[in-house]
Amino acid sequence: MTSQLDRRQFLRFGAGMAGLGGAGAFGLQLAAAGSAAGATANDYKALVCIYLYGGNDANNMVLATDTDSWTRYFSARNQGEDPIALMPVGTAAVPVGQVSSVTGRTSSLGRPEALGGVLPVTPRTTQAIPAGTVSSNRTFALHPAMGQAKALFDAGRLAILANVGTLIEPTSKAQYAAKSVKLPASLFSHNDQQSTWQAGAAEGARLGWGGQMGDLLASMNGQNTIFTSITTSGTAIFLAGNSIVQYPLSGGNEPALKVTGASASSLYGSKTAPAALKAIITDTTSTSDLANDHGLIAARSVGAASVINTAFTQPVVTAIPAPPVYTNPAKGSVETNSVAVQLRTVARMIATGPTFGLKRQVFFVNGGSFDDHDNQNVAQANSLAKLAQALAYFDSALADIGGSDMRGNVTTFTASDFSRTFNTNGDGTDHAWGGHHLIMGGAVRGGDIYGQFPTVGMELSGFSNPDMSGGSFIPTTSVDQYAATLGSWFGVDSTNLNTIFPNLRNFSKQNLGFV
Repeated sequence: MTSQLDRRQFLRFGAGMAGLGGAGAFGLQLAAAGSAAGATANDYKALVCIYLYGGNDANNMVLATDTDSWTRYFSARNQGEDPIALMPVGTAAVPVGQVSSVTGRTSSLGRPEALGGVLPVTPRTTQAIPAGTVSSNRTFALHPAMGQAKALFDAGRLAILANVGTLIEPTSKAQYAAKSVKLPASLFSHNDQQSTWQAGAAEGARLGWGGQMGDLLASMNGQNTIFTSITTSGTAIFLAGNSIVQYPLSGGNEPALKVTGASASSLYGSKTAPAALKAIITDTTSTSDLANDHGLIAARSVGAASVINTAFTQPVVTAIPAPPVYTNPAKGSVETNSVAVQLRTVARMIATGPTFGLKRQVFFVNGGSFDDHDNQNVAQANSLAKLAQALAYFDSALADIGGSDMRGNVTTFTASDFSRTFNTNGDGTDHAWGGHHLIMGGAVRGGDIYGQFPTVGMELSGFSNPDMSGGSFIPTTSVDQYAATLGSWFGVDSTNLNTIFPNLRNFSKQNLGFV
């Protein structure tokens, strides 16, 4: 517990959480740490991280479709017992049970033949195409289950950042092979790379970059710093700060701790029992640090829960519609989208911002499992369909919150452990390194691909891929650059960005310009 929640935070917070009056001292010492401009800002901004657990195969999410790239892509992935190569642009979906003229295979739910061709997108510039690539006339597309994401890209509110990964310093293929540069610890390890993406160091890190940004800007939230960092996915290292403690909400908008009876008018027929129960669970007079920590957390959650529950009854909150159901492409069934449900909770918290006087918030959302070593066709098609629909829903919900368009105030972005191998293992992919990510918002310079899109294709006789080693793309953009660009928009100054990301100074371009 104390690895991420310093007891002194709660001691400063105090036990008087019946309202939120006890939150006043919580984070006030951070005013000097934030930039002067940030401390007087009167605008609202939120960062929303959608974390794609397990490593999303970005090679099937964003694709290069020019002839050279597509030929090598299809050759590498149209292999194995259940090939994962998607169908070319313009290919009609083949009804289930019929044979595809492209692959000669019988179409079945969730598989490439049934999904139809990849969805073309046209970047507004050619900045993602490096000089000297095999094809300088490159074209691009999205996975066929991501039609709603394509619409956002075409509308200019969604951008793609190419070939991002954990790096300490710029790393070429030759340097990686020779081990002549510093490399992140435990590449290809789920736990360590999740931690490195979220906190800049392998498993065991104590501070996440979202939490540290919250530390710096929490003083802008006045007496309600408790609502600076919100997770809908349990505790996340991304939101762990020095002073800010993340506040968990369930996807159903409920506080993480609900104490049945403690807030009731009576318990077991007694009108005094509810207060007695609350005193027991929030007791901090034990000789056990663990028991006292639990009591402090319980007091914090019970007090904040009552405030949130009241705020969530406001018309501006209740007007936010529930997300529509979506069609699971792997089953053909209509289902609830768990990612969209979480984003509704985020939208509801954003809607309460004026009530609490909030100016800066950081959110963490579980984007689902993408650990597709096997059965990738149906698993990833469903996961990407959920992601695309959730983004579209959130964009729509933010467009009208209490009569205001909040899309320009909220930037949503994806993160993941790593991408997957470019080659297939037969019916899936294995752990790799650099991958592509999505950024959405009204402030985003969308409709474009940023970074350097890699040369596509496996190492074969007569073809040497300058961007790949052993089936993995070597990142050309670091997570630090990605995060610092987001942090700069959020209001963190360059000095503090270089403190949060000590490796940032190793890269010549610290702001990637996508927002």
